[in-house]
Parts: sequence; C-alpha cells; structure tokens
Amino acid sequence: MAPAEESSQDLLQAYVELWHQSLCFAKSMALAVALDLRIPDAIHRHGGGGATLTQILAETKLHPNKLRALRSLMRALTVLGTFSVQQPPPTIADASGEAVYRLTAASRFLVSDEVSSSTLAPFASLALHPIAVAPSTVGMCKWFRQEQNEPSAYALAFCQPTPTIWEHADDVNALLNKGMVADSRFLMPIMLRECGEVFRGIDSLVDVAGGHGGATATIAAAFPHIKCSVLDLPHVVAGAPSDVNVQFVAGNMFESIPPATAVFLKTTLHDWSDDNCVKILKKCRQAISPRIAGGKVIILDMVVGYGELNTKHLETQVMFDLYIMTVNGAERDEQEWKKIFTEAGFKDYKILPVLGALSVIEVYP
Repeated sequence: MAPAEESSQDLLQAYVELWHQSLCFAKSMALAVALDLRIPDAIHRHGGGGATLTQILAETKLHPNKLRALRSLMRALTVLGTFSVQQPPPTIADASGEAVYRLTAASRFLVSDEVSSSTLAPFASLALHPIAVAPSTVGMCKWFRQEQNEPSAYALAFCQPTPTIWEHADDVNALLNKGMVADSRFLMPIMLRECGEVFRGIDSLVDVAGGHGGATATIAAAFPHIKCSVLDLPHVVAGAPSDVNVQFVAGNMFESIPPATAVFLKTTLHDWSDDNCVKILKKCRQAISPRIAGGKVIILDMVVGYGELNTKHLETQVMFDLYIMTVNGAERDEQEWKKIFTEAGFKDYKILPVLGALSVIEVYP
C-alpha cells in the first residue's frame, strides 16, 4: 500500500516512470524498424526539404494500409529525437498540408553506406541485431537467476556452446567487424583532434582486438612514422583488408601480444570481466616499452560518471552497461578501472574525458 502522505500526482508520476523504464526497449525496436525500412534513406532522397508520410511510404515500398502504422512509428521517432517534424498550419487540411519529416544530426548518420561515406548505420545495425538484442530480454533473466557468471546471457539465449560472441566466424562476425569499422571511421578523427597528443612519442603501436583495423588505419594515416599493427583472432584477420598501411597479426590477446612502444585498446576491455581484463592488461604490460621510452597502454572506453556529464551521457553509460552485461562485460567507474590497473601491475593512469560518454585513459607501467 502506498504511504498516505504521497499525493495522487506523486503516485501517477511513479507509475509513468515505471512504464517508461519498462518500455525503454521500444526505443531500440523503433530504431531497428526504421533502419530495416531504410527510412533515413527515404528522407535523404528528398533532399533538404524533408519528406511526408506519403512520400516515405512510397520510397520504402510499403503497402498503403501501413500508413497509420508508419505515422505511429514516425511519431515515436520524432518524440525520441531521431527525426524532426514540421506540422502543417492547422487551417490546411488537404494532402499538401501533410507533416514533413527531416533528418536530425543523429539520423543523418543512419543513412546507408550506399549513400553516405560517414554512415554509422552498420554500427547501429550491429547494436540492434537480434543476436545482440535478444539476450537483453531472453537470456538476462536466466543469467541473473543462475549462481555462476557462465554461460553468459548471450549463450543462454542462443544455446551456444561457446560463452562469447567473439568466436563466431559467420555473418555475425562480418556484421561485428563492419559495425566496428563504421564506429572507428566516425570516432577516431574526433579522438585525434581532441587528444591526438597521446600518440606522440610512440614509434610502434599494437591495436589489440582491433578487428579490421578501422581505428589503426586512422592512426597510421595521421602518424606515418608509427609502425601500426592489429592483433586479433585468426578468423577475424583472415577477412581483414589488404589496402591499408597496417600489419595484421593472428593471435590471442590472452596468450601473447606483439612487442611495441604502446598498446591501444578501443572499447575492448568492456567486453570482459575484471579477472579477464587483468589478464589482458598483464600481457599488455609485458609487450610495451618502459615508461621512460614512451611505453603505455591507451584505452578508449567509458569511465562511468567521470567528468562533467549531462543526463543523456550518463544514461547512455548506464544503459550500455546493462547491454554489455549480456556478454559478461561491464562499463566501469574510475575506482573500478583503478583496481584493474593496480592488479595488472601498472603504476599510474590519466583520464581524458573528451569524447562525450567515452574517455581516453593513458595507463603507465
């Protein structure tokens, strides 16, 4: 029973808040449908003036009886900020007075790679793919109720013999690599502008679990004197491009890492438990040069709650923490990072909160 002192409005606010939290999955669902129907492409093809529902319906080749459903979908996506909408004056009632939908700064990145070279659509598709989203609802409940951490929510949902997604050498692996290349293409130039000095004084660099080298290629282009290489699993390296100034090395970061002045870890450690992060970082410490010679580990990842974050940034961090839990990973605050660094034998670190919800961390031996 609710406390007597709580007003009706307080109770209704709590009720709405509970509904809001319970239905947050609908945000991802709406975005996934928009990507699947290629609605950003449909609006983009109509240029700067935007597109009406009728035009979007025609461009996406949907049946006319889906017009009402499309209106509901677009209404949700405009409320959520994916698209903007300009309503017609209330005096206009004919067809020419339809609402016009436009791309926002965010949805411009969702135009497909067939149209835009700066697309992040592959990365969004990766995050929204059923193999990533389903564990959030199917596997996570089972995962919480079991005593041990293995198998992961992902493994429980898909009845996989392997506990992680990274062993896949199929279409999921291709989607994963394409998504991470798209993410790096967008994020790395910004990182280099905001804190490119972290790569100065380095002669060689190994991007550990660097996939198809999207991040490393950007670093190599900006710093031609740095000998850059990527370490990843054999089936990942097998599909790597050959037209980049990066050397690809097949291997396992839990076994050994090629020697270099520095090691780069872009959104890698959040995929793993604390114990596994310590194991990885110990291998990194063995691989890098002494600090006096420029040796360090450069981490691009989240530091939850660090710096001057707005509400959206913090919400993103904590929601991503839940998302990455499906593969038994974690987003960490400063004290959790510090504990891992200390256990791995590192002496010092510096956090640069310069990339929105992400930070750059320099870790020194």
